[in-house]
Amino acid sequence: MHGWGSAPPTGFEPVLQGSKGLSAAITPGRNRGLAPPGGPVCQDSRHTGDVTDVPRKAPRARMTARERREQLLAVARTLFAERGFEGTSVEEIAARADVSKPVVYEHFGGKEGVYAVIVDREVQALLGSLTGALDERGHPRQLVERAAMALLDYIESSPDGFRMLVRDSPVAQGTGTFSSLIGDVAAQVEHLLAHQFSKRGLDPSSAPIYSQMLVGMVALTGQHWAEVREPSKDEVAAHLVNLAWNGLSNFESVHMEDAGRTPPVG
Repeated sequence: MHGWGSAPPTGFEPVLQGSKGLSAAITPGRNRGLAPPGGPVCQDSRHTGDVTDVPRKAPRARMTARERREQLLAVARTLFAERGFEGTSVEEIAARADVSKPVVYEHFGGKEGVYAVIVDREVQALLGSLTGALDERGHPRQLVERAAMALLDYIESSPDGFRMLVRDSPVAQGTGTFSSLIGDVAAQVEHLLAHQFSKRGLDPSSAPIYSQMLVGMVALTGQHWAEVREPSKDEVAAHLVNLAWNGLSNFESVHMEDAGRTPPVG
């Protein structure tokens, strides 16, 4: 006997719960969390619906090995362009690609492997463009303009790739750098200049140094234009041709409306 007399105090009345019969009731304050017959309810006061109504995050589509590799290269390319080789880590590449570090190691073996693949691709793209410009027949003045436009087109379409090429890196020393690429282009220009020197009665043995001067002038101008982006690339190319072909003592006036048009060869 509890000494309650004929009726228990308010709040301690027995209640019926399902088929298990009577059980002792708890205080009203503790009774709030009981689930109603309709199903479980989220106990967070912000939700009133059935917990089964909570939307679930759809699983991510699984990438193929090739797709994952290309994704990692694209992510790393941006990071290397922004921060350089030393300033980029495998952790950052993995985090930006939303994968674990072992995935990066699995595909490339490490940061050096990622960097080497990207640089090789950029070198081949730019070298192919410059070589194509020099392989076409035409007057040497036109070849200079084509080569300048090929470099400026590449800078415009692949700014991250160009930033990677012009940065110093412990990876791919000797080959796969902007300086080595420019050296390859200079070697091709050397043969073109030697031929023109011979036709004009000049000493072809001086062609190598002139080719370095010419290609270096275009390359450094390209690096400058990559940062400032003015004037237009057509006008930049016209100024390069003006200096390379006429020299400082025979400068022609270059106007915007003339940019990109090769004057008739005199």
